[in-house]
Amino acid sequence: MPDLYAELATALRERLAVIADRELYARDPAAHLEKLKSVSEKISQLGAALPRPLPGDFEHYLQRASYEKALAWIDANRT
Repeated sequence: MPDLYAELATALRERLAVIADRELYARDPAAHLEKLKSVSEKISQLGAALPRPLPGDFEHYLQRASYEKALAWIDANRT
């Protein structure tokens, strides 16, 4: 069984990297937006696939798209 939390953490890090890629944004805003949409969809899919119930604070972070907090939660609780 895959470690969905590890996959989610990877996707969350990828999203942060896309957001930080100001060069791509300046050069090709449409491509930047597509990458952001793609990784955000992956985050949604992985979040939906996690076994329930989720811890309350972690579930709140995912529902509110507080992805930096969700990543910090995974790092603190899944290591």
